[in-house]
This record gives sequence, structure tokens and C-alpha cells, in this order.
Amino acid sequence: MANLQERKSFSKPRISIQASGGTPEAKGIEKRKLSQKRRTLPLQLSLGGHLSPWPTYTSGQTVLHNRKPCSDDSRNRANSCQQQSMSISKPKYLEQLENYLRKELLLLDLSTDSAQELRLQPYREIFEFFIEDFKTYKPLLSSIKNAYEVMLAHQKERIRSLEPLKAKIVTMNEDCSERVLAMRAEERYEISVLKKEKMNLLKLIDKKNEEKISLQSEVAKLRRSLAEEYLRYLTERDARKILIGDLNELRYQQEDMSLAQTPGVWGEDPVKLTLALKMTRQDLTRTQMELNTMKANSGDVVPRRDLEMQEKTNMELQEQLESLKADYEEVQKEHELLLQLHMSTLKERDQFYNELQEIQRTSTPRPDWTKCESIIAGGPERWLVLAEGKNSDQLVDVLLEEIGMGLLREKDFFPGLGFGDAIPPFLRFDGPVKNKKPSKKEVVNLLKDAWKERIAEEQKEPFPDFFFNFLERRFGVNDAMAWAYTIFENIKLFRSSEIMNQFYAVLMGKNLESVYINQKKTLSHLLKELLSVDTQNEGSITMEQFSTILKTTFPLKKEEQIQELMEAVGWGPDSSNTDMLNYRSLFNEDEEGQSEPFVQRLWEQYESDKEAYLEELKQELDLDPLEDVTLLKMRGTLMNIDPTMDKQTLSAYLSQAYQIPAIDVPLEDEEKQGIISIKVETALDRLRMADTKRVGPREPDPAS
Repeated sequence: MANLQERKSFSKPRISIQASGGTPEAKGIEKRKLSQKRRTLPLQLSLGGHLSPWPTYTSGQTVLHNRKPCSDDSRNRANSCQQQSMSISKPKYLEQLENYLRKELLLLDLSTDSAQELRLQPYREIFEFFIEDFKTYKPLLSSIKNAYEVMLAHQKERIRSLEPLKAKIVTMNEDCSERVLAMRAEERYEISVLKKEKMNLLKLIDKKNEEKISLQSEVAKLRRSLAEEYLRYLTERDARKILIGDLNELRYQQEDMSLAQTPGVWGEDPVKLTLALKMTRQDLTRTQMELNTMKANSGDVVPRRDLEMQEKTNMELQEQLESLKADYEEVQKEHELLLQLHMSTLKERDQFYNELQEIQRTSTPRPDWTKCESIIAGGPERWLVLAEGKNSDQLVDVLLEEIGMGLLREKDFFPGLGFGDAIPPFLRFDGPVKNKKPSKKEVVNLLKDAWKERIAEEQKEPFPDFFFNFLERRFGVNDAMAWAYTIFENIKLFRSSEIMNQFYAVLMGKNLESVYINQKKTLSHLLKELLSVDTQNEGSITMEQFSTILKTTFPLKKEEQIQELMEAVGWGPDSSNTDMLNYRSLFNEDEEGQSEPFVQRLWEQYESDKEAYLEELKQELDLDPLEDVTLLKMRGTLMNIDPTMDKQTLSAYLSQAYQIPAIDVPLEDEEKQGIISIKVETALDRLRMADTKRVGPREPDPAS
């Protein structure tokens, strides 16, 4: 009966808790019922009673004295201690709480959705009992319980807020699965259609091959029959000639026989012959008289052939005279123009002379660059290397780079630029950034590796994002920002280095990366052409071969530009075309990434050709730089100055100028082309950023 009463007293609060819900009133009811349940607990114990400190009260009894491990006394004492410890039971209050927890857990219905919350309720009650019984620790235990309750409530709210997101994810997962299945079905259908088409084409190819074989056999048969007919006709022709010769011989023999048999041919009448002779002599006399008369009358007459020849000569001389008159008039005009030009040149000379005098009077003297030898690291030898072939402006840049490099070495940290929109993405950081202090060679090698990885990647991201991701992959997430600031400061400083200058221009959006990539492709193509000429793989070719390859590889370059490239490789006026050239050394780079003069000259010509092309485009547009130019007018102007441009290149130029995708450029819709417009200056700046160059000559060859 006591057990039954205890079971009822323990189960009653559980039912009331399930029905109460989560409202504040229900929580109050739950608290009151907990207090009632506490009163109904059998064999109540409180801190005022004697709570057993189990199992600590036996610790003093289990201490063993120092004994020999093999002695009988120690063995007996150990056995007695073990029996004593096994006979010790748990405190009554602990057993009651464990029995209550076990019964409550058995009575729970764990099949509902809130099974875990119900399972937690008995543990709450046990904890409440501890809080009420241990008065000394009640504030601490209450704060612990409240902290856990707050955290559980927060987690429940968070789970409740994430339930719609979970349902949405499930729905999206189902939609994506359906779309994937549909795409796979469509791909399977397309694959089956393509397979059928492939089989049909294979059958058609087999049929055509059979027809080809039959036709070839028929042609061979016809050739044999034609040869036989030709031989037969040759034989018939020869036989016919022989037969005709025999017939002619027979006819001649027959005529001779008929003449010999005809009487009177050889026996002509002498009277008739005398009369005929007399008449013939009279005709001869008359003809002689007429001939003499004609000679007398035609003594002073010029032959017609001579007359025609003289007339022809006269016409040629007349034409030469007219052409000489025209040349004389043209030369006279040119002489007048030259006189005017000479006068204007004299005026300009006087003006420039006066300006020179004024500049010499007011300007400072030319700087003595030898003073920099003692300041630059490396002494006079390094300064001579740096200053070789450079003008004053370039020497100022070199001096600034050397000074900046020293200041850059002294910096241990860079100030962070913040997170503003004007800050590049790879420099957005707040706080000091460590200066890694790499050498110029290390920076150049790092930029080369970045270019190699950029060219090799398939899915292209924006170049600044790629640059920062590359640094993360190379140096890790923690050091990527420090390297980004370090490399940025170095490439911003060393403008005389080609690879640093080009990388800085692409990184800051001043140039597209296609400019650098196409330049490398051009050099690779030129090297391949040179290797194709070097059949012996000796590494050297003649100057004549080098000049020919330059003209074929760069057909749009003028003769003066080809001459500049020849001079850049060491060809001079005294050199002969048979001199040998080590062409592989033209593409070498030093440890700081500096190219040979030949590659530098190629890049300078590329920049000048681009500027000339854009200037020609600007002149052809004939608009103010701040005026708007429509896509239709830009398209027509590009076709006028570059008639051989293909549609793909034209679409790419228009896409770059108007910042629209190349596939959306309306080349065929003139109405849309007339709507899209942009300022001339903006369009030219955007084309200057890209790999813009002439595709063909201004006036194409009529034969092509």
C-alpha cells in the first residue's frame, strides 16, 4: 500500500505538467504542484536532518598502513576492508531520488514529438528538490538552473525560427532534384538523337565510300578502253595515210600515162606560137612604158608607211611635251610651297632661338647625375648600370625608385586603408599590416607565378579577387593581407619594371589582362616562327631571315618600324644581311623581370600604334570628346578606318566601348544601334584599356 501511494504521489504531477502547456499561468500551476509533490515525497529528508556523506565517510576506514605486500596480516586486513566497503549502502535520500527518477522515466510517453522535453521534466524536479533542500547553495543552484532555462528557451526560439528555413530547403532540394532529373532526361534524349544521327551519318559515309570505290573502278575501266581506242585510231590513221599515199601515186601514174597517150599536145602549130609571142612582146612594151611613167610621176612622193611612222612619232612627242608642261607646273607649285615652308621654318627657327635664349637665361643648369653615385646602394658601378641609355626624366624615376625602396625597407608596418568602397577589395583592412620586406627579385617571381596560374585557370574571376585568393593559397589566410599590401606598395613604386608596371595597371583596372596575355602570345608566336626557320636548331639565323620573319609576322608595321626592331637587335648600317643573330637571347629576362631592348621596342611600338589608331578613330568621328556617339556611328567609323575587320572583332570592340556583352551587340538592328550612345571620351578610354589594334590596312588590296 505504501508503494502504491508513493507511485500515485509521483505520477500525479507528471500528468498535470503535460496538460499545462507553456503559458505563464501553466508555469505557476506547475510550480505549485511541484511544491505539493515535494510534500508528498515519502521519508522526507532535509538539511536539518542527518544526510549521509556517502561514500566519503568511509574514507578514513579504508586507509591502509604500510605493510609488506606478501604478509598474511596485510592480506587479511585488505579482505576485511573490501568486505566492509561492500557492506556500505547508499544514503536513503539518494535512493529515493533515483527510484523516483526511474519511475518517472518509465511512465513517460516517448512516442510524441515533445518526448525530449518530457524526458527533461523529471530531471528538473530532481534539481528543484536539491535547490529546496540545500538552503546554503540555493542561490547558486537557482542561478545555474535559470541560466540553463534561459539558454534552452533561446535554443527553442532559434529552432522554431529555423523550421520555415528547413522546410524551404527541403522544397528547394526537391525542386533542384526535379530539375536535375529533367535535365538528365533531356540529355539522355539528346544523346539518343545524336547517336541515331551518328549511325545515319556512318551509314551514309559507308554508302558514299562504296559509290566512290565503284566509280574508281569504272574510271579505271574507262581509261583502259580509252587507251585501247586511242591505239586503234592511231593504227587506222597511219593506215589511212599510207593508203592516201598509194592512191596519189596511182593517180600520178594514170595522169602520166594519159598525157603520153594524148596526140597533139607536143605537136603545136608554129603559126599560133609566133602570133602568141608577138602579142606577148607588145604587152611587155606597154607595161614597161606605164612603169616608167609611174616612176616619173612618183619621184617626189613619200611612201605611206614612212608617213604613218612620222605621224606616230609626232604624236608621241606632243604627249611628252604636254606631260613635261604638267610636271613643270607641278614643280613650280611645289617650289612655291617650299618657299612658303622655308619662310615659316625661318620664322619658327627665330622663335625657337628666342625661346632657347629665354630658357637659357631663366632655366637652372643641367643636373650633375654623377653626384648620385655615392648615394645609391652599390656605388658608381650600379649607378652606371641604372643610368645607361636613360634621359633626365627617366633618371629622376630611377632615383625616386631607389629612394622609395630605402623608405619602404625602413617601414615595419603599413597603415590599413579601411573598408571604403573606393578601396580595392584586396586592401580592405583596418589596422596596421606587417611589411614582409621581400626583395625585388622575389616580387617579380611572385608576379610571374600569379600570371602563370591566371592564364592556366578555366573559370575566371575578377582579377583583384584572383590576386588575393592566390596570396591566400600561397601564404595562408593569416599572411595574405600582409603580402597584398607589401606587393601593392612595391609595384606602385617600381614603375620602370615592365612586369610590375603591367601588373599594377591590370590590378587597378587601367588595362585589361588580355593586353598582357596577347602580348605574351605574340612573343610566343614570333619565337615559334624563328624556330621554324632554324632547321638545324643552332639558335642563330641570318639578319635577312630575321627581317623576313618580322615582315611576315607583323604585316601592318611600316618599314621604319621594322628598321627600328632590326637596330634594337644590333643591326647597323655597316652590318650585312649575312651576319648571324642569336635570336633566343632576344626573349631573355634578367632576375628583376627586365626584358631585352627588342621586346621593349615591340611594346613601345604596340602602345604608339594603339594611340595612333584611337586618334584616327577620334578624327574620323569628328565629334567633341564630351558629345555622345551612337553605336551605329561608332560601328560605321570602325569599318571605315579598318575595312577588313571581321564581325567578331567588331563586336568585341563595341562591347568594350559600350560595356555590354559581346553576344548582345545588335550588329544587324540599326534602330537599336541608333539608341545606344556614350560619350566619345569615355568610349576611347575604354578602348585604350583593352587590346585594341588595327586588324588590316586602311585600304585593302583589290586582289584580296
